[in-house]
Amino acid sequence: MPERALFNLLDLAGIFVFAISGAAAARQRDLDLFGIVALAFVTACGGGIVRDLCLGALPPIGLADWRYLAIATLGALATIGAYGWVRRLRYPVLLFDALGMAMFAVAGTQKALGMGRNAETAILLGMFTAVGGGILRDMLLGRVAVVLEREIYASAALLGTLLVVLADHFHWGAAWATWPGLLACFGLRYLSLRFSWNMPRFGRREGGPES
Repeated sequence: MPERALFNLLDLAGIFVFAISGAAAARQRDLDLFGIVALAFVTACGGGIVRDLCLGALPPIGLADWRYLAIATLGALATIGAYGWVRRLRYPVLLFDALGMAMFAVAGTQKALGMGRNAETAILLGMFTAVGGGILRDMLLGRVAVVLEREIYASAALLGTLLVVLADHFHWGAAWATWPGLLACFGLRYLSLRFSWNMPRFGRREGGPES
């Protein structure tokens, strides 16, 4: 598969799974149809829109390409129609969020590199592409963003972006610039959920002096 086609496929697949993540979270909060679709779109496209604004890629592809809104809406409607199945998953929102995060981390990093940005910029924008939609979703739902809590989230996106940049630096080709980062990002996130791995916290100890 040509590199450009692979990039587009990852981007659109990430839109779909992130839309499911946003729609499932909205459904859990009993939002109406408009609220579910709107939250699905923000979750799916928010990080990419901010990425494109930072890259100067105007208008952002999430607003300019009708497929992004269509696929986000499809993901929202699919979640509504199959919510009973989605709800039976142990971590419905977090599972689809992990899939979308991995796809967006890789696609966002590749887009920045493809536009001639350096490795540091590509890593930062790849990470924000991965976590930005989830941050906006949680803000709209009035809860602490997952990326700011102790769960392994942004660090999984960081691992994925680093592998993409490494593969690009050594010119390993499109497959090596895509799949290791995607699988490592998703794998780390999934394992952290499966085995309750968390980042260290440094809050006030129970019973200790107040800061």
